[in-house]
Amino acid sequence: MLNQIILIGRLTHDPEIRILEDGRKVSYISVAVQRPFKNMDGAYDTDFIKVSVWEGLATAIESYAAKGVMIAVKGRVQSWKYDLPDDRKLSMLEVIAERITYLTSSSKNEFRQNEESSEK
Repeated sequence: MLNQIILIGRLTHDPEIRILEDGRKVSYISVAVQRPFKNMDGAYDTDFIKVSVWEGLATAIESYAAKGVMIAVKGRVQSWKYDLPDDRKLSMLEVIAERITYLTSSSKNEFRQNEESSEK
């Protein structure tokens, strides 16, 4: 079985690290990914995909990336189910980053293509 996703797009905001109660670091980023086909109006639509970045990889992305930087994210999709009032259920999908490649440089650093791996 295989659970793998690859996204290439631009960061919609600067990454910020949050420290959880158990001491782990996490950063939630949003990647704007343009669809490879035009819509009925002849324009390309864009999907905004939320990605969770953990521990060392979160520290690296905060240091090296900023809004507008193009990145490639290799990761996995994780599902969540929540029970809501009135016997309703909510299902959600989350992308967990496992590797990030920086495809353009940011104002924070002047490098072209640096790669970081998570330490899980």
